[in-house]
Amino acid sequence: MIVLGLDTATRATAVAVLDSETGAMHERRDDPPAEERPRHTTRLLPLARQVLADAGTDWSGVELIAVGTGPGTFTGIRIGVATARALASARRAPIAGVSTLQALASAAVGAERDGELLLAVLDARRREVFVAGWDPVEAGRADAEPVLAPRTLAPHLLADALAGSGERWLAVGDGALAYRAEVEGAGARVPAEDSPLHRVSAGEICRLARTARAGTPGEVRPDYLREPDAKLRQAGRA
Repeated sequence: MIVLGLDTATRATAVAVLDSETGAMHERRDDPPAEERPRHTTRLLPLARQVLADAGTDWSGVELIAVGTGPGTFTGIRIGVATARALASARRAPIAGVSTLQALASAAVGAERDGELLLAVLDARRREVFVAGWDPVEAGRADAEPVLAPRTLAPHLLADALAGSGERWLAVGDGALAYRAEVEGAGARVPAEDSPLHRVSAGEICRLARTARAGTPGEVRPDYLREPDAKLRQAGRA
């Protein structure tokens, strides 16, 4: 089966193609400089065409479309999910939504660990993070129950969230980097800043999609995990 995976929940635009029979993976991504805005709108489909060519196929070869449903930036998630839905409709292909947090955690399963659980931490802006945790034995299955359920919280409250688990954690993601002091203060270990473990992988979106429930475009919904910034600003003015 040829799986096309997309994720635009973070600043990066990530696309991958997985041949589930051979295990061959091809991935491309666009990581804009810190001073530039995300380029999801202009880069997503060109990257998809390029990665399909890398895999020696085209749109007609896609048998399953997988998309990261967030949490992350409201605009980014909306672009990724809407694009995946449109592609699935046009190709009449099944589509599977995958947690972006779980994809981040699942990619760290093979990392060097000393009995640590996997903590995915994404920068939610407004001095908050999106966070969730998985047992590495279970993290590679889309239907796995998280040890720490996805939530939004202030970084300084992370220690309270982890305290009840009695476990040690390996924390990955741009939120773990942005709030390294708070995350490490909560007792988690954060890999070096240049570690690829901090980047959401579209390849992992593809892998998780193989164990996810695929359905129709209307069944895949974004997981914002909190109200979008614009709505919160309107509520504040009210």
